[in-house]
Amino acid sequence: MWHNYEIRVRYQETDQMGVVYHANYLTWLEIGRTEMIRELGIPYERLEAQGLLLPVLEADLKFRQPARYDDRVTVYTRLESLTPMRLHFAYEVKRDDDLLVAGATRHVWVNRSWKPVRLDREAPAVYALLTEAGSR
Repeated sequence: MWHNYEIRVRYQETDQMGVVYHANYLTWLEIGRTEMIRELGIPYERLEAQGLLLPVLEADLKFRQPARYDDRVTVYTRLESLTPMRLHFAYEVKRDDDLLVAGATRHVWVNRSWKPVRLDREAPAVYALLTEAGSR
């Protein structure tokens, strides 16, 4: 199941060629990811209050078409896979029905000391919510 979040391209996000600078897509993916998790009832500040952090291990982007200033784009986010220690998200950034960027990120759960942790032990209720979301 895809979660969607609409963004209007701001002028500051474009480069000299008049298109969205490639690194800005990573910010949009993070927005999509955090908003999806928030909609599940798990705001990031709650995770951090529990001592849980979710750093990015890998990011992969495939650029198909550019987005331009003032375009309305939608970031689609889906939980692709989940284990007690890792998450994998898939993304699509679209303008209407046009696929602009396809991407993925992989993450690991760590504590404040940056030691990997098992989410099913540290926050079983959060793990259950994510497991349910991933099975839709």
